[in-house]
Amino acid sequence: MELLDGVGKLSGVGPKKEAALARLGISTLFDLLAYYPRAYIDQTTVTPFSRLSAGMEATVSGVVVNVRERRSERGRRMSILTAYLSDGTGYLAMTWFNQPFLAKKLVEGQRIFATGKVDYAYGGHGGLAMTQMSAFELLGEGEDAAQGGVLPVYAATSALNQKFFRGLLRQAMAKKPTLPEVIPEGVRSRYGLMDRDRAFVAMHFPKSAKELSEARARLAFEELYLIQCGLLILKKKTREKEQGVRHLMNGSLVKQVEDSLPFRLTTGQAKAWSEISADMEKSVPMRRLVQGDVGSGKTAVALLALVKTVENGYQGVLMAPTEILARQHYETFSKLLQDTDVRIGLLSGKLTAKQHEEMLASIAAHEVDIVVGTHALIQDKVRYDELGLVVTDEQHRFGIAQRAELNKRSEKTPDVLVMTATPIPRTMTLTVYGDLDVSRIEELPPGRRPVRTFVRTEERRGLIYAFVRKEIEAGRQAYVVCPLIEESEETELPSAEAIYQELSGGIFRGIPCGLVHGKLKPKEKEAVMRSFYEGETKLLVATTVIEVGVDVPNATVIVVEHAERFGLAQLHQLRGRIGRGQFQSYCILIGGGKEGAANERLRAMERTASGFDLAEEDLRLRGPGQFFGSMQHGLGDLKVANVLRDTDILLRARRAAMETMEEARDMRYVLDVLRLNYSDRFGKILDA
Repeated sequence: MELLDGVGKLSGVGPKKEAALARLGISTLFDLLAYYPRAYIDQTTVTPFSRLSAGMEATVSGVVVNVRERRSERGRRMSILTAYLSDGTGYLAMTWFNQPFLAKKLVEGQRIFATGKVDYAYGGHGGLAMTQMSAFELLGEGEDAAQGGVLPVYAATSALNQKFFRGLLRQAMAKKPTLPEVIPEGVRSRYGLMDRDRAFVAMHFPKSAKELSEARARLAFEELYLIQCGLLILKKKTREKEQGVRHLMNGSLVKQVEDSLPFRLTTGQAKAWSEISADMEKSVPMRRLVQGDVGSGKTAVALLALVKTVENGYQGVLMAPTEILARQHYETFSKLLQDTDVRIGLLSGKLTAKQHEEMLASIAAHEVDIVVGTHALIQDKVRYDELGLVVTDEQHRFGIAQRAELNKRSEKTPDVLVMTATPIPRTMTLTVYGDLDVSRIEELPPGRRPVRTFVRTEERRGLIYAFVRKEIEAGRQAYVVCPLIEESEETELPSAEAIYQELSGGIFRGIPCGLVHGKLKPKEKEAVMRSFYEGETKLLVATTVIEVGVDVPNATVIVVEHAERFGLAQLHQLRGRIGRGQFQSYCILIGGGKEGAANERLRAMERTASGFDLAEEDLRLRGPGQFFGSMQHGLGDLKVANVLRDTDILLRARRAAMETMEEARDMRYVLDVLRLNYSDRFGKILDA
């Protein structure tokens, strides 16, 4: 068979099985080969019955000496089949529920090889039984149990069980052609990598734990290496083929604006600004990501970069994810630049048709130096005179396609500065943003008070909201965040709508309350947020639509209902809505039990203020998950590599990718591989 042949050609795969496999994403022979086991059972060590103890996971082998079948008197009278085994050192019972067909096979003298959990037998007077079997086999005459090896365990379904998958993979391995190599020979040799063909076989049927480890390392390296190559090719093409804007060194206007800031740049801000300035003074286009915790002062650094491009005779653009945030940036910049000749424009959906046309004409005529707006900035009608710098706020809400649209607005490729307050672990930054240079602003400006965070159980709600009312009566404002918009039959969780009704009609009666969520029309959402921003609304009940929100210095409390439903990064973003003014602020997380991963996550919020530390903790607690998504290039999820566990492999793969960029033959080899095998993922890179 060829790798792209359909799995329907394999024996035992009829139309129903073929449809069931397709639902798992398995349509071709290669799809099947790349459907790696989710776990493995090491059956190379067989434990004698005499050494078994309750609670132990073990692989055993024994001969059936007696079989009993009975019906349960409870429920639906399920069948219970029990076989009693001996291995010469002791006895062990094995039990199967609702599998009466096994009764004919489990006869005295039958040898069984099994792996599972051992516990006390029900009513067995201290005897042991294996009831939770992850695998078992009936051995034929002459078969040696010690040859069990490492058994693969697949993500199976009721229609496609483990036996089916193992049989199908054995058949596929016998029929497949040799898998083509995707890593250059020199790289394989330097990094001691197993052959790809052997790695695939060993992933499904390893002869030992050592062979499995080597196969997994090879395929994890392959995934990370090819991703790194794709990202570095994008960076290389940007540097070689795109004519960038070369800015001069900082002049008097930049110095004037920096001196007029109401604070001195922190060490982190100064370092980031130095890196940005150096990038802007090169002839290749800047591609830099600035990661900074909520409130770390990224906007001030972005303003200096925009002023630098204006001082060099170019226009600058700041693109924000929401209308209200764009307006806030516009108002902040206008205030900070009021003593300069820099002209600022706001391209907003709220402009009248006439105002919109006038603003477009002003931008095209270079009568506006800095343009602030949302996605409206990349509409076809917008024409820039000379675009020197594009700043995008909260990059993960835009993506590479939107940035590319802005690049088309000028003959020279403008510098790009990406800002994000979403903390991303270092290993993930290296993987996801491999085509961008990264600056990190880790400390907060002096004088900013840390937010005090508390985890409280449901019983304390009354006291919590009494405290919130007290803060509001003292002149402050507050947020209440809920995981759901409206009631659902699938969960008992109260919705934002229900909590709004409860609070506004109860303890907060007489206090102006607002409700905002994703199902509101944009104009309605804008009106509610504007009312809160201007201080008219005192209590805002919301879903996570406020995660990326406006700066309301007077908001000092945020209460998160059922906080266990949120991830650490999301909770940190929500906490960032407060603590922006002169008053002490409080984040109160309601939910979670006394133990478990959810509670551990919430307790991390209590003890940790740094978004970067929380991001590492979140990755540790939850695993990498689907962190690629559409965040950057629409890359697929990793099937083998795990950025939490495989940091060493990631760093080796990146080093190998950088070496490949310097070797023309290897570079051509990898480009061909990306085009042939990964065009759906790297199309934008290859077409760049």
